[in-house]
Amino acid sequence: MTADPALKTTPLDALHRELGARMVPFAGYAMPVQYPAGILAEHAACRTACALFDVSHMGQAYLHGDEAAAVLEGLTPGSLRDLKPGRQRYTVLTNEAGGILDDLMVVNCDGHKMFLVVNAGCKDADFALIKAAAGARARLEVLPERALLALQGPKAAAVMAHFAPAATSMVFMDAGPLTVGGIPCFVTRSGYSGEDGFEISVAAAQAENLARHFLEMPDCTPAGLGARDSLRLEAGLPLYGNDIDATTSPVEANLAFAIGKRRRTEGGFPGAARILAELENGVSRLRVGIKPDGRAPARAHTEVQDTTGRTIGEVTSGGFGPTVDGPVAMGYVEPAFSEPGTPVVLMVRSKPLAAHVVALPFVEQRYHRG
Repeated sequence: MTADPALKTTPLDALHRELGARMVPFAGYAMPVQYPAGILAEHAACRTACALFDVSHMGQAYLHGDEAAAVLEGLTPGSLRDLKPGRQRYTVLTNEAGGILDDLMVVNCDGHKMFLVVNAGCKDADFALIKAAAGARARLEVLPERALLALQGPKAAAVMAHFAPAATSMVFMDAGPLTVGGIPCFVTRSGYSGEDGFEISVAAAQAENLARHFLEMPDCTPAGLGARDSLRLEAGLPLYGNDIDATTSPVEANLAFAIGKRRRTEGGFPGAARILAELENGVSRLRVGIKPDGRAPARAHTEVQDTTGRTIGEVTSGGFGPTVDGPVAMGYVEPAFSEPGTPVVLMVRSKPLAAHVVALPFVEQRYHRG
């Protein structure tokens, strides 16, 4: 792909092209979908060693002020006022109908400042929403001049320790400033692969130097959007716009863990009436894992039927799982069909294919919890 002036680029664009990446449009950016080794090799590198992803297209911001957490609690069902300094939490922005506007990561930096990472395709709307809700109570500082790298895999900690020994003391969802290879960064021990790893926010001007440091390590492989998608699918992690959207509630999406215990009692977030009622009374559909019995994959929008031919749901993400060595999918079905082992039928190109519901994730998540 030649450079397209209509697309934004990340600070690592020149490095991607130097490394032979195949670039594709994604969320308004030119992004690497794969490198010459291919998606399967990149996926395997992340599962067995270490892979480096450029996720600089994501939106980063600080929300400053003593009431920053309270502002966010007015937009999400997460218990963010209870989040300890130096810790990160997954949450969702909800609308008045109880749907998900976006999912995001929130760090309590020091009790007076929250660090936010939101999805690329939603970041402008998210930041406008947060700024409006903050009013005079908090100040939103968007960070367009920062890159974001994701170092993922069972050897990510060893690679990271070579440049920042203090990182080894971090556990899953820890966060804080860290000097990595002499470069000031903000680091969280988290990621979107199901593996142990780190997400590293760094000044754009230093991003390429940092990436080259990591890639000089023999266990570290560059990886693109293709491997990122197959990894997150095997890990059972939803993708905004596919598996969750403005019509999907967090209860339907099997994300009830993101609804804080205190918030279930006090409410006070958009869509609380629907979401709390669903927690109490159940839902009409539920996100589940689906495993085709054969080798043919079922892609998004594949119809899911019961064994009598009645439509009971739809696939929202699907493809080949390299670690599973077969097709994997997730989607929504009626709750009566959500138990693992339940047989279902997938209508792939008008042909019925046998499948069954499975527990998520397909591949064990290996976050370092200490």
